[in-house]
Amino acid sequence: MTDLEQHVNEPGRDKLVKDVKAKIDALGVTYVYYQFVSVTGRIVGKGIPARHWERLAEKGFQLVYGSTANLFIDRHGDYIGYGPEASELVGLPDPDTFCQLPWDKRVARVFCRLYRNREERENAGAALTSDCRGNLYRQHKEFQDQYGLDMRCGTEPEMMWLKRGDDGNPNGGVTKPNCYHIDQFEELRPVFMKVIEYSEQMGLDIIQGDHEDAPGQLELNTQFDDVLRNADRLTTYRQICAQVAREFGLIACFMSKPFMGVSASGCHHNMSLWKGGKEYSIQKLLLVMENFQVCLVALLTKRVVKIHLCRTLLLTKRCRVLLDLTRSAVLLSTYQH
Repeated sequence: MTDLEQHVNEPGRDKLVKDVKAKIDALGVTYVYYQFVSVTGRIVGKGIPARHWERLAEKGFQLVYGSTANLFIDRHGDYIGYGPEASELVGLPDPDTFCQLPWDKRVARVFCRLYRNREERENAGAALTSDCRGNLYRQHKEFQDQYGLDMRCGTEPEMMWLKRGDDGNPNGGVTKPNCYHIDQFEELRPVFMKVIEYSEQMGLDIIQGDHEDAPGQLELNTQFDDVLRNADRLTTYRQICAQVAREFGLIACFMSKPFMGVSASGCHHNMSLWKGGKEYSIQKLLLVMENFQVCLVALLTKRVVKIHLCRTLLLTKRCRVLLDLTRSAVLLSTYQH
């Protein structure tokens, strides 16, 4: 059975597909975005009328492989990753991520995992290695299966609300770069309250927020959760901010450093391991890691993640599994930021 077939036949998925169909009918959804995250963090995919949901849930949609690299070209004019002769990937939705858009209730979105085409001569239906979200899903599952542990993650995304000039281009931040000032925070209250309203309707639990130390820079944090759900929520948060920006005539900027001379936008990652609904202690973790001293420090600077490994001996496979999982979680969230 191929990876694609295993996804279609996952236990309980049939019921979830039917539940989504019932939800589509009950909510009056007529259009669905089938979306995934490219290697640079862009949200890409296809929009398809909702009446095709059940067929898409079984067969998936097709899109050029190069979409995972935004269909960009390199300095030589060649498509990055995949040439024009390449076949098309298959995107298969995860029905548990289906969600109606609160700003247009006719429309919903669902996250997808990606696979090689069913008609490929080699590795037909295999998981697509350029699928960032799929890689995180698989590495987390491998880690869960091997050690009975779950990784949870909470992120603290900073971003800037910029004014839009007459020419449509950014024209500075909405507020002054006064860190933690309630007055500056209050100036953006209509904006962040609309973000919170949409966020809560899409399942995000906003736990706190503040004004940071750059023009128009806010940070709104969500409750930590399963590492994949957290990544999906960070993607959703970016889409919500983009929509709110359209409504207010602003620009929601997630660039790391749009201005010189003031602080950049970062995104703290708070990670923990859990077992049986309880946080796993560091002492037990060291035993799982066979007492190898692994020091993981993620330095998020200008969209670059540097992972420093301090070790007394060579890493075993157990260590590498955790590190691969951690790297995927940080990279996916960081590229999105």
